[in-house]
Amino acid sequence: MSVLLEQPTSMVAYRPNKPTAMVVVADPRVRSTVTRHLWALGVRDVIEASSVAEARPRIGNPRDICVAEVHLPDGSGLSLLSETRAAGWPNGLALSAADDIGAVRNALAGGVKGYVVTGTRNNLGPAARHGAAPIGAAAARMHRRQPGAHGHPNGYRELSGREVEVLRLVAEGQSNKAIGVSMGLSALTVKSHLARIARKLGTGDRAGMVAVALRTGIIH
Repeated sequence: MSVLLEQPTSMVAYRPNKPTAMVVVADPRVRSTVTRHLWALGVRDVIEASSVAEARPRIGNPRDICVAEVHLPDGSGLSLLSETRAAGWPNGLALSAADDIGAVRNALAGGVKGYVVTGTRNNLGPAARHGAAPIGAAAARMHRRQPGAHGHPNGYRELSGREVEVLRLVAEGQSNKAIGVSMGLSALTVKSHLARIARKLGTGDRAGMVAVALRTGIIH
């Protein structure tokens, strides 16, 4: 699982003495795993829901964070997160089994504070590949980072002009081969650029790199 984006804000800003959360995930096994991760982080009051319809009546009572699956059986988890934000919930974390760059853009536009790609429905435990981090790490980073505490940009190493161009083409949904054709590079060279970008941005997922680049203004 890879953390795709995060904002410099405290996850427990709403009620620091007793963090609270709502987890909205269709699969009961995944829902239970997410809840356990939140407990491990220190959240002690977690309510669970399996659908938009089940979660919506609870929006009127804001909690510190809502973790919602992007694609729920009866609607959009991103829309649900937008509703919670409008109702005063300070943090939202989107969860998806797909590496979907379009969904990342929608999440950013909707003000979602974090986005996590699981890779598979049950891959919520320790990371299995480069650049990955468990869901607890996504929420923990929200908790630890202080507003204004960032480098260039936001603590990430600066990309070269060519790396930025590769990343821009990734954001357009192009494959390594297509990027190579556009830039006059071999697919292997493109892969090498992506590996360097991943190291600099701290995530190996294509959607993750795009999310960080969009949030920090590397690409628009």
